[in-house]
Amino acid sequence: MQTLAQLKAGQLQGITRLQLVENLTEFPREIFDLADTLEILDLSNNQLSSLPEDLHRLTHLKILFASNNRFETLPEVLGQCPKLEMIGFKANQIRTVPAASLPAQTRWLILTDNQITTLPERMGQLQRLQKLALAGNRLTALPASMAHCRNLELIRLSANSLEKLPSWLLRLPKLTWLAFAGNPFSHTLVDPHADVASVPNVTLADIELGKKLGEGASGIIYQGRWLNPAMVAATGSEHIAVKLFKGEVTSDGYPADELDCCLTTGEHPNLIKVLAHISQKDQLGLVMALIPAGFANLGLPPSLDTCTRDTFKPGTQFSLEQVATIAHQLADTLAHMHAKQVSHGDVYAHNMMVNKQMNLLFGDFGAASNLGNLSTLEQLAMEAIEVRALGCLIEDLLAYVDESVNAEHYAQLSAIKAACMQSDVALRPRFIEVKQAIASLLISTSA
Repeated sequence: MQTLAQLKAGQLQGITRLQLVENLTEFPREIFDLADTLEILDLSNNQLSSLPEDLHRLTHLKILFASNNRFETLPEVLGQCPKLEMIGFKANQIRTVPAASLPAQTRWLILTDNQITTLPERMGQLQRLQKLALAGNRLTALPASMAHCRNLELIRLSANSLEKLPSWLLRLPKLTWLAFAGNPFSHTLVDPHADVASVPNVTLADIELGKKLGEGASGIIYQGRWLNPAMVAATGSEHIAVKLFKGEVTSDGYPADELDCCLTTGEHPNLIKVLAHISQKDQLGLVMALIPAGFANLGLPPSLDTCTRDTFKPGTQFSLEQVATIAHQLADTLAHMHAKQVSHGDVYAHNMMVNKQMNLLFGDFGAASNLGNLSTLEQLAMEAIEVRALGCLIEDLLAYVDESVNAEHYAQLSAIKAACMQSDVALRPRFIEVKQAIASLLISTSA
């Protein structure tokens, strides 16, 4: 992060990335002195409500973040920026998105947590659009023109006012990560956990919270300890992990929907085990088994460059058998979830943990959606979308495999991947078929 004083003193010449958090109410004109090099501008967490009409003078600007400000309209000047492709205006008070505000080259548009009721038909002209975050708005429909957004891979529609899931959306050839919980057409949380008798409902009084283990968009995870002896006896362990939801809408949707989907899914050997839930009026949470020692994240989140695809630590390597083992477990897990009428919405390596034996633990239901109110055809389409996500994961992992070690089996797994990712959604295999195909491959590799 840089300072306004540094900028005004001319000390930032030549930089490509600028971040200012200075309670700004006006755009500092000195930013234009960086026009020859500036590519990323982050003005989030200020008090801005407008941008200068000559913003397009920043001819190299590719990425602009202006979240947590006071914008009521997405600035039209954005559309004049010649290289701008990533736009983030999360948590403003945006009601209006003018057609002129959307650059033709937009790849990544973040408008989460605003007050948007409609989007312009121009959305359909964004041929490069890959990632679109719209959770926490007031949308009642999407522009029909978006059927032309054939490169769209990730879309977050949760916590809106959508009356139905557009049929064209489920046919997009590259759509891979879709979240829509918290809309009128989706699962209605009347008494969300009435049918989850197998998972006890506890309160914070039953738990002693310890150190923080991690934090995501929807909540904070703590190490914990049961104070209730009955829960120690019921779960077989005094030590637990506790996820406390933050309570507000996140980039993926409402915490209550995440809790619902997690509990509806139930148990599976490759899902992080849920021991209890907290459904207090003022606090929602999950009590989970602690991750055993030896497990680590399979991947890292996407970068600004990869946009929708995971990244991996330098030096990462996998054997073909390891990739097949992971994919087989994931196919089985996702088959279980869809049998329970739940989609995950965030099938990514960074949401998975593995040990040296490639035993898989999968979690984070923040983008999950309950499919119970969808038709059979819509549910099958949702499964096909997540089958593509499995294909993307296999493709990502295969990039770290030495193809020459076993060219024949590499080609077989690549063929499975290609079937999962084919552009005609209706022709993709179901998870049970993918699982069987990978099982046959694993038998061959071990023979």
